[in-house]
Amino acid sequence: MLTLYRRHLKRCSKTDDRYWKRCSCPMWVEGTVNGTYIRRSLQTASWERAQNLAHEIESADDPKAAPAKKEEPVTIKQAVDEYLADARARNLAESTLSKLETIFRKQFLAWTKSEGYTLLRELDLRAVQSFRATWRDGGLAKKKKQERLTGFFWFCIRAGWITQSPTLNLKRITVQQMPTDYFPREEYNEIIDGTYRLDDGLERGYDVEKRGQRIRALVQLLRWSGLRIRDAVTLERERLQSNDDLLLYQAKTGVPVYVPLPHKVAEDLRNVPPGPKPNPRYFFWSGNGDPKSAVADWQRAFRRLFEVAGLEKPDGGRKRCFPHMFRDTFAVEMLLAGVPIDQVSILLGHKSVKITEKHYAPFVKARQEQLAASVRQAWQEMEPKPPKSPKKARAASSSGPALVYSNQDTLRNA
Repeated sequence: MLTLYRRHLKRCSKTDDRYWKRCSCPMWVEGTVNGTYIRRSLQTASWERAQNLAHEIESADDPKAAPAKKEEPVTIKQAVDEYLADARARNLAESTLSKLETIFRKQFLAWTKSEGYTLLRELDLRAVQSFRATWRDGGLAKKKKQERLTGFFWFCIRAGWITQSPTLNLKRITVQQMPTDYFPREEYNEIIDGTYRLDDGLERGYDVEKRGQRIRALVQLLRWSGLRIRDAVTLERERLQSNDDLLLYQAKTGVPVYVPLPHKVAEDLRNVPPGPKPNPRYFFWSGNGDPKSAVADWQRAFRRLFEVAGLEKPDGGRKRCFPHMFRDTFAVEMLLAGVPIDQVSILLGHKSVKITEKHYAPFVKARQEQLAASVRQAWQEMEPKPPKSPKKARAASSSGPALVYSNQDTLRNA
């Protein structure tokens, strides 16, 4: 038989009553179970909770064994912390880790706190829908954010914190895929010409001519390598080989791939003037600070370059231009030149050829149309020519009198 009692704290006003039920002093249990004397703290101040623990001790095989601690429910903050720690342990790209930090620590945690959610199990479909309604991103960014949110809840399921994902019945985000735009050769040449007319923008106080050389070398690198602007800005000199091959290292894949550069492009890259804060290890970066800041500086320079180039749409409006379009130009020109799309996918560093197809399928179709036109032209060349008209001499032996008149006409004409 077990007896519950309290061990009152000095500040408690009921120190004379060991069996007082309505105070916050710790609960203890004392008594004998199956011939075994027990006296210990129950690690709770709740009388009701203490009663349940006493019943568990009386029914246990080993009364002296401490009762199993009931696991505390996981908080949303704990889940986010462990999810981000796991992402860092998987050596994901810094850009990916930065996006995850923004989504979950800056946005998701801030939203759950403002809405009064604390425990992970409190989140349901309606909560996730409400969180999604606060997003102000573009369609593609929203879709990617929802995929990452779904991945977070699957991580929680695998950890045993929840049994079902709140995003299970969350409708997908429909994205209207915009046609991939690029710089045709005429526009690319206009951009190169624009690098000779730059008078302001990047690296103020730096020599104007050298500034033009630097951005021209970067433009050519982006166009002929297909690198993303971040990878191009932080490109190390040692990755350009003596035979003009460039080692592409896509951080998301970790697979090294070489792409040959035109000799002039490679030479311009080797001879690029140093920046205001030169670093012999890099072509375009000082090596100091966050690469995102360096990329932002170059993006401002590109905005100025596109203004100077003044590219226009067919309707006469100003064409929207971005540095990423050089990467698209690299891919499109490769496809139109007949390079198989799976090889283009490798050069771009895509994880799957399906990603390449999603962005560049129309240009694969354009290449097929070119091939079809070439095949039809070949058909015309291979078609048998119609036979020549029979000689008149042969016709004479078979036609008789008609040939006489014909010969007479010939003689007259002679």
